[in-house]
Amino acid sequence: MPANNVINAPMPNKPRSAGRYNQSLYNKRRWTNKLGLGFAMSAMIFGLFWLSWILVTLFVEGFQGIVQLPIFTADTPPPMSPGGLRNAIVGSVMLAFSGLFIGAPIGLMTGIYLSEFSKGSMLGKVTRFLNDILLSAPSIVIGLFIYALMVKGQSFSGWAGALALALIVIPVVVRTTENMLNLVPNSLREAAYALGTPKWKLVTQVTIKAAKAGLTTGVLLAFARITGETAPLLFTALNNQYFSTDMGQPIANLPNTIYQFAMSPYDNWHTLAWAAALLITASVLVLNVLARFIGNRGQVK
Repeated sequence: MPANNVINAPMPNKPRSAGRYNQSLYNKRRWTNKLGLGFAMSAMIFGLFWLSWILVTLFVEGFQGIVQLPIFTADTPPPMSPGGLRNAIVGSVMLAFSGLFIGAPIGLMTGIYLSEFSKGSMLGKVTRFLNDILLSAPSIVIGLFIYALMVKGQSFSGWAGALALALIVIPVVVRTTENMLNLVPNSLREAAYALGTPKWKLVTQVTIKAAKAGLTTGVLLAFARITGETAPLLFTALNNQYFSTDMGQPIANLPNTIYQFAMSPYDNWHTLAWAAALLITASVLVLNVLARFIGNRGQVK
């Protein structure tokens, strides 16, 4: 066929519908999108309304108790008597920090093993599976387990409560530690191996330092979670009306004080319960904000 005929051959006509869109389908999708956004916004406003109502009520009632009563200088009082929350505050701090100091190292070491050393081994799979079960276990079940292990046939104690809180801390720290270490680029490990770095030094000097912000965030989030736990302490540490720092005996704490005082018919106990709830909410809020700040700072670096 001559070349000029090829050049002059007519080009096939493009269909008239090319470049066009289905107007009715577009309108349908647009209205569906608007309907979905409307439901999402309504759900958000509904949730924020009740959350704001709870926080405002908690702040008003709790702040009134903090101003009117000697919260930080007096112990929990008998009914219709003036008093504060000193013993409960000290007891909660002791229990929370004891649980954190017991559970956080175990969780960190387990997370490091799962991320750096397990390499698909059977022990790693079983450990990860059991950690997932423990992570989703209700706190009251953990409290009952420690009750059967340490309290039944003996006595309530602060150490039992600390161990129950530690069992809540461990799976949270394990999960966050493993996830944060898995986010460390393998190029850092390969560079360290190329320099002849042994495995233990690679983990301690490279990967842990690279994920330091994430690990700290995970520990703070675990600490914030155990701060307001009531059910485990109800079966382990119980409560104590008097000031005591003996972890071998029942010890006062804010969650059980709130539970006991809120269920009572006495007005002064109700006021103390509101104040204790405000203190716990404020501490959890501060810990979450601090964890978010550390996490964002680590991402910027």
